[in-house]
Amino acid sequence: MKTYDLIVIGTGPGGYHAAIRAAQLGLKVLAVEAGEVGGVCLNVGCIPTKALLHAAETLHHLKVAEGFGLKAKPELDLKKLGGWRDQVVKKLTGGVGTLLKGNGVELLRGFARLVGPKEVEVGGERYGAKSLILATGSEPLELKGFPFGEDVWDSTRALKVEEGLPKRLLVIGGGAVGLELGQVYRRLGAEVTLIEYMPEILPQGDPETAALLRRALEKEGIRVRTKTKAVGYEKKKDGLHVRLEPAEGGEGEEVVVDKVLVAVGRKPRTEGLGLEKAGVKVDERGFIRVNARMETSVPGVYAIGDAARPPLLAHKAMREGLIAAENAAGKDSAFDYQVPSVVYTSPEWAGVGLTEEEAKRAGYRVKVGKFPLAASGRALTLGGAEGMVKVVGDEETDLLLGVFIVGPQAGELIAEAALALEMGATLTDLALTVHPHPTLSESLMEAAEAFHKQAIHILNR
Repeated sequence: MKTYDLIVIGTGPGGYHAAIRAAQLGLKVLAVEAGEVGGVCLNVGCIPTKALLHAAETLHHLKVAEGFGLKAKPELDLKKLGGWRDQVVKKLTGGVGTLLKGNGVELLRGFARLVGPKEVEVGGERYGAKSLILATGSEPLELKGFPFGEDVWDSTRALKVEEGLPKRLLVIGGGAVGLELGQVYRRLGAEVTLIEYMPEILPQGDPETAALLRRALEKEGIRVRTKTKAVGYEKKKDGLHVRLEPAEGGEGEEVVVDKVLVAVGRKPRTEGLGLEKAGVKVDERGFIRVNARMETSVPGVYAIGDAARPPLLAHKAMREGLIAAENAAGKDSAFDYQVPSVVYTSPEWAGVGLTEEEAKRAGYRVKVGKFPLAASGRALTLGGAEGMVKVVGDEETDLLLGVFIVGPQAGELIAEAALALEMGATLTDLALTVHPHPTLSESLMEAAEAFHKQAIHILNR
């Protein structure tokens, strides 16, 4: 039996970060991958979705450019679009493979199954290690009454735009995946209806900025229905007759569509992994239980990313992978970080830290500062004046608690807010930081000034 210092199961963002960092720290590392290097994110998640979003946004800009004097008649080549998407994916996954090899990580293809606390089986062969890192990722959740298939898509199937666009698409789920793919299909020409069970889209985020995003999507023609659930469908000659009902009960209705995209969340991918053989415990939702060191109930066995706990975000998995690798190498690292969230629609939505409600529950004297992008010169020049930057702070100590943004490049702007929170910055720190003009980043400074009722470009009320 071959033995290693560390075996990493899964080479998604968390897994390959863990494997490379462990190798950098001098460990002999084996990485096992059952699918494609790069995992869900690079192959059928973050990267191909963002490629399609960029293409759809470019098409949208060409269509609306007449408003500022540019006329164009774009043509859509779905086959070529699919090919370009795959080229982006291939380049990045190839790069990850090169990085693993260059750092001395041995890559083994096959499905890994735990046969003991520190032993795995792959393709009939057994491999042992001093430590294990479980980075097996997640998979889409099915919704009762909507089994995945030809008519009901998961997020992976929805990426295959080259296979044709439905005229009418129903998206079930108002989280990041549903919103992003819903906008892609709307901008490529489909009629899109999106339903969300909760009172607002992005139910885990700040409701005020989420409502701004919803209104922007509705202006593009996406029909958004909140407080609504789908209970089943029947396929007829004219399409899929989907039964909708109010979330709180009451009289339902029927909508007719050509395809349904179910985007109601994901579940950890641990089936067949043999966790019970190793004594690794999971919670009631199937996530592997871990502590701040990313260690499971078995010493020396770690779990990271989507398999371990929400939020199911690649960048969270990356950080957890580094922490697990460092602990496997004998260091003492713990996860204690701010994790920003981004929705890559247009406008984008991003948030980090505590919402107003969360801050109140935590006992702070909550105060907010807001700066509308309609007052931002840079936003106006980008044609993206819909949106806002909102800061949440403690009135007593001036401590920054959270930041929420809806607008162009919100995903880039939120990194400054995450750094500010990590450093324990105050609203005054943000307000006194000189930001270049004209930029979107000024809006964060202005929101901090608005917190103190000292904003220059809006009236302070």
